[in-house]
Amino acid sequence: MQVTRAAVVLAAGGGSRWDGDGHKLLAEVNGRPLVAHALIAASASGLDELIVVTGAVDLESVIPTSATVLHNERWADGQAGSLRLAVTHATRVGHDSLLVGLADSPGVPAEAWRAVAATDEMLAVATFNGQRRPPTLIGRDLWDELPYTGDEGARSLLSRRSDLVTEVPCEGDPADVDTMEDLRRWN
Repeated sequence: MQVTRAAVVLAAGGGSRWDGDGHKLLAEVNGRPLVAHALIAASASGLDELIVVTGAVDLESVIPTSATVLHNERWADGQAGSLRLAVTHATRVGHDSLLVGLADSPGVPAEAWRAVAATDEMLAVATFNGQRRPPTLIGRDLWDELPYTGDEGARSLLSRRSDLVTEVPCEGDPADVDTMEDLRRWN
């Protein structure tokens, strides 16, 4: 039986710390919208499906047509709801694991997505200079242990199930772009 894996880019949040014009995911980083960097990296991971969870802002013009778009109407309730949408979809279509990353981390390259996806573990996370950061691989057997509400995603699972975590050293910069100062750092 073939194992199937989906890449998930969480892109639903409102960007509450953003102090620039418009929504941060559409702000330009090195000539393209911030969200495009994560979408390109996740897409290049070569997984069986690219899932993008949207919410606060329309990203249709940036999302590849080959991606599955899930819209989280309740995006303001926190990241757990977006992750749950991805889990529900993955369960329905029969994926065995999800590789979850964030839309506001332009320095996480496709190589990091591929490296974490290449593990045969049930729970794996990228590390950048020893720091755990997405993307995070979550096997089907752990999906029920993910939060159902609130603003935490896989981080709580990584803490509770530390006995299962495989760390995958990766190159890149996992920093989020949350403010104009962050954006200036990238540009």
